[in-house]
Amino acid sequence: MKLFPRILLTALLMSASQLAHSQSPESIRLFRFGETGNEKPGAVTTRGRRVDVSKFGEDYDEAFFATDGIRRLQQWMVKNESRCREVPSEARMGPCVLRPSKIVGIGLNYANHAKEAGAAIPAEPVLFMKATTSINGPNDDIVLPPGSLKTDWEVELAIVIGKRASHVEEEDAMDHVAGYTIINDVSERAHQIEGTGQWTKGKSADTFAPLGPYLVTREAIADPQNLKLSLSVNGEVMQESNTSDMVFGVKYLVSYVSRYMTLLPGDVIATGTPAGVGLGRKPQRFLKSGDVVELEIENLGRQRQQVVSRDR
Repeated sequence: MKLFPRILLTALLMSASQLAHSQSPESIRLFRFGETGNEKPGAVTTRGRRVDVSKFGEDYDEAFFATDGIRRLQQWMVKNESRCREVPSEARMGPCVLRPSKIVGIGLNYANHAKEAGAAIPAEPVLFMKATTSINGPNDDIVLPPGSLKTDWEVELAIVIGKRASHVEEEDAMDHVAGYTIINDVSERAHQIEGTGQWTKGKSADTFAPLGPYLVTREAIADPQNLKLSLSVNGEVMQESNTSDMVFGVKYLVSYVSRYMTLLPGDVIATGTPAGVGLGRKPQRFLKSGDVVELEIENLGRQRQQVVSRDR
């Protein structure tokens, strides 16, 4: 008689555990892997397994996010995770989002960075565009443009849009966020600032937007305004801060940008970088061939890039 209640209790506990697991918004982190241009979708489960979810039949593009893809994938994983093969640890990590319609950058969004750049703290967000052809895997090489002498680093929290946003109120902004990832907003300062320099021109070269490794769902990050972020070059820490130091926070940025352009599912907002960029150092310091850049954001993962030259 004592055995039955014990078995029943064990069964109930297992069922509750399985239910909690199936309903957990933290049950997966999204990534993409494989050769450049032929990446496949992957996911990291709560058990820490990195699995290939190609059998789900969708990649992480606009259509995926627009049709509540994260929730649908979570539900699919409950039944199909055991059939998903492991992703080899040596597999290349690709950008965690496939071909967003745009990358919107926010300039001078940390007070100390504005100060080091010799600029006033903006009264409203400074917007620029970054070409989507600059998107790269999180550990792919940064290729210096021909003649580049002032290529710089910028660790940034990136917002990934989950639902079409147009003239969104700040209190509703988070409903339009799918999750967060890391972007290195690589910038060629001479192209950006000097002569007839333009921000978009200085930030859009191929390989200038390493993105990933993971898209972490909105629900899994308790407070996007309290994440440590850092960047080092050749092992020397250059940037170290917290997203709490942003001038304009995530909610405001989503609302503000949506006033001036429609944000589509999968779009990326790069939220700005803290102090410590090469442009603001005394003396100034910029990337050269052979340098290794490593960056990370708390709970979002790490990136590592080697800098290489391009002859032509």
